[in-house]
Amino acid sequence: MPGWYWTRWQSREGLEREAESRPRRVLTLFGRVVLVVVIGWGTFSGGKYAGWAVAAAAAGLVAAVALCAVYLRVTREQHPAASYLLAAALIGAGWLANRGLAYTLADFLWIGLAVTALIRLPPAPALLTAAAALASYTAASPASWLSVAATVGGSLLVGFLLRLDIEARGTARRLLVQERAVRAAEAESAALAERARIAREIHDVLAHSLSAQLVHLEAARLMLDAGADRAQVRERVVAARRMAQDGLVETRQALSALRGELTPVGEFLVELAERERAALTVTGTPRPLAAEAGLAVRRTAQEAVTNVRKHAPGARCSVELRYLDGVVELEVRNTRAPRGQSTGELSGGELSDGELAESGSGYGLLGMRERAELLGGALLAGPEDGGWRVLLRVPA
Repeated sequence: MPGWYWTRWQSREGLEREAESRPRRVLTLFGRVVLVVVIGWGTFSGGKYAGWAVAAAAAGLVAAVALCAVYLRVTREQHPAASYLLAAALIGAGWLANRGLAYTLADFLWIGLAVTALIRLPPAPALLTAAAALASYTAASPASWLSVAATVGGSLLVGFLLRLDIEARGTARRLLVQERAVRAAEAESAALAERARIAREIHDVLAHSLSAQLVHLEAARLMLDAGADRAQVRERVVAARRMAQDGLVETRQALSALRGELTPVGEFLVELAERERAALTVTGTPRPLAAEAGLAVRRTAQEAVTNVRKHAPGARCSVELRYLDGVVELEVRNTRAPRGQSTGELSGGELSDGELAESGSGYGLLGMRERAELLGGALLAGPEDGGWRVLLRVPA
């Protein structure tokens, strides 16, 4: 056992009144009232006092009770010097009470001091104080040695058990404080994670939509400055308008996702495939997906199909959703673009090759991969048979 243990005070958490339950406080108060009544009865019963002796005995009783109250307070606040001086004063007050025929009061002071010292003082001073108090009780008691031994042993046992109880309450209170701190940290971490998710959704939608609109509008401005045909300028404006409409739809979908009001992934992919004229295949048994997993599938499908339309116009695109055991896979493929039609030869208001690079969305391959990895999944993307293949795999 380390040396500092013998001089270590009890934890204040165990001595705080908040650490006690309401029934315990009621029982403690009731016990103190009964103890004062018993001491008063034992002090004044039997006709031992007459005249001014009664007043002197009463003053001694009040002084002893006040001294005990002060001692309890200084030990609770853990003042070493005051605690040890008051302990010596209580032992002396016990001898004065014993000389004044107040035997019950003397026994209460000695035994109560021994028990209280074992509960509140550091181990070494507690043992010395208890030994001095119980030695005084043993020397002054007229009872048999067996009765005295039982009283001394019982006092030591009660003091030791109450000390263990206070230590346990202190430990429980510290653990409760730590648990509350952990919960607060977890709540703060969850709030930060939610903020990051909201920021990612807003960034994904706005960066994708606004950057594409900006490119179309800038192209329209350049055409107007160059005196281009009105029909060509109109196509650019119409394309920008279509991008704005798509961005508005995506924003509503993002807000619905944040509120947990997403439509099923299957329905979303059907709408996306029809709008982008892609072939859709679903294998396995469809089942509801978790919000984050469903959102990852939506965003990946949307980005991959949009990339096909922008970077390989005219190429055939296929979307396949596979429900497997414990995971869900999304695969988006596109064939080689038709001959004579490349990203640099677009018509109908589509973006040119350089413009496409500038209009890259805020959630490209890197964003899709990060979203998958956050869920414990993976994303593969790369060329295949002259086209492009994107494969998302996330737990579900």
